[in-house]
Amino acid sequence: MYTDYDIFWIVVVALAVLVIIKAVAIVPQQHAWIVERLGKYDRTLTPGPRFVIPFVEKIAYKHILKEIPLDVPSQVCITRDNTQLQVDGVLYFQVTDPMRASYGSSNFISAITQLAQTTLRSVIGKLELDRTFEERDFINSSIVSSLDEAALNWGVKVLRYEIKDLTPPAEILRAMQAQITAEREKRALIAASEGRRQEQINIATGEREAAIARSEGEKQAQINKAEGEAAATVALANATAEAISKVANALQSPGGLEAINLQIAERYVDAFSGVAKEGNTLILPANLSDMAGMIASAMSVVKQQKQS
Repeated sequence: MYTDYDIFWIVVVALAVLVIIKAVAIVPQQHAWIVERLGKYDRTLTPGPRFVIPFVEKIAYKHILKEIPLDVPSQVCITRDNTQLQVDGVLYFQVTDPMRASYGSSNFISAITQLAQTTLRSVIGKLELDRTFEERDFINSSIVSSLDEAALNWGVKVLRYEIKDLTPPAEILRAMQAQITAEREKRALIAASEGRRQEQINIATGEREAAIARSEGEKQAQINKAEGEAAATVALANATAEAISKVANALQSPGGLEAINLQIAERYVDAFSGVAKEGNTLILPANLSDMAGMIASAMSVVKQQKQS
């Protein structure tokens, strides 16, 4: 059985333990606790073990100083071209002033959420539907700018806002899909026509180059032929001149005139014999019987050329 004295000391020890528990507060890292003394703000406790006067002071608010993500509920926004758009996003903020966060607003999280929604509707209302998909960065920065200015009195710093999803009505989605399909078909047709155009250009270029090559070849062939004919003419002329020179030299030598006389007679006889073989009709000179006279006439011409 415990005596009254024992019970008294048990009560005293229990009260002492309770006072010690109430008097010591251990604040975690990246946290800030607000202490009120007799219902009035007194101080902000930083991380570590801190002392609080029991029954006189109390910890009224506890704040996390880390960056906090906050889901903004999905809502319907009306674009500038009167199209409904389902939009939801996520907001990132951080408590920078624990005292203002405690007394600046009754619920700063709800205030930030509501302000984010109203600002989002205002920004979306200034844009057409097509631009809302292209201007996400503009929408995000506009919301952050508006929220950051208002949240300054709440001891909160809005870091960024990100749109998670933009969902237009089903009819608009079908129309956009049809537009995308038409645009892709248009690009395919343009690509095909460009391919055919380039093919025709390549063919025309090839034919032109081939025609140029053929003309160059024909030109070179004609040049070569002309050069060959010129060379043959020169060679023939040189051979004729040499033959004539040799004949002239032969006439000057002893017996040359008689050799010429004999050769002329032989060719005269051969010519008439050839005419007789090749045709059925034979035309002969009137003085064919006087062959010696004709040879003598030819020799007289040779002698005159020799004397001259």
